[in-house]
Amino acid sequence: MIEILFQTLPFFAIIGLGYGAGRTGFFSEGATAALTKFVFYFALSAMLFRFSATLSLGDLLDRNFILAYLAGTTAVYVIVAVVALLRRRGVAEAAIEAQCGAIGNTGFLGLPLLAALMGEQSIGHNMVVLSIDLIVFSSLIVILVTGSREGQLSPRILVTVGLGLVKNPMIVSIVLGLAWSSTSQPLPRPLDDLLQTLGAAATPGALFAIGASLASKSAERFAVAGWLSFAKLILHPACVAVAALWIWPVEPYAAAVMIAAASLPVAGNIYMLAQHYGVAPARVSASILISTALSIVTVTTVIAWVTTMVP
Repeated sequence: MIEILFQTLPFFAIIGLGYGAGRTGFFSEGATAALTKFVFYFALSAMLFRFSATLSLGDLLDRNFILAYLAGTTAVYVIVAVVALLRRRGVAEAAIEAQCGAIGNTGFLGLPLLAALMGEQSIGHNMVVLSIDLIVFSSLIVILVTGSREGQLSPRILVTVGLGLVKNPMIVSIVLGLAWSSTSQPLPRPLDDLLQTLGAAATPGALFAIGASLASKSAERFAVAGWLSFAKLILHPACVAVAALWIWPVEPYAAAVMIAAASLPVAGNIYMLAQHYGVAPARVSASILISTALSIVTVTTVIAWVTTMVP
């Protein structure tokens, strides 16, 4: 446990540096947005393309892995949504809260953190988790929020969802990488060097951007944010563990990566969705801030546990 904590501390220290830079005004919101865009469109995309170019679609399509993660995440999504509805919140707010409880920061935090702690081979399993989050649950929240406001599911909503997926650089990078892999050709040395150099910027850039973005978040509405943080940090990995270890048994290393990915704090892009739709942005902001702060302990604990599962 202590050894894992020492390994994770540098990652959270970079988040802390970013937070300090943003909080003091040394790093402006404009600079944070620019860094986030660089990481999102270039650094992480290069990492994902380079790794997926060495895989085949068959390497990623593990039926039990997909079912276990999908079932565990859906269970948490439903639980959090039902709790919101019992508190007499509307469908839109319930969907936003469910997203907080079930979707973690897999792209910016999970990919670099787990690759460093659990090996580069974890990236492939993380890509599956990321793809399910983006294709299934990020689409679901758009459908639920927009549909609840319009009172029906129109073709325009489905077009919006489709365009969002096509424009997402992480999805595009994975698809293009798998397409390259299907040719059975190695990446040309100059291209591989370029992707490796860009991908190396993903870890410090993403972590610093997370910290800087947290500087603008507030910890208001503590009670609800505390519940959502508990759902994300404790309930989500617990449900995924039950699904992956007992219902649809997954190979130990893959299960360990999946559970660790499920333990990550609330994803930052949920705040952008909440702001865009004008649905509970303060609640989401507090959930991101609280869950990220607590994840120093909870993520370390989960990783220390799951690593004992791997022979």
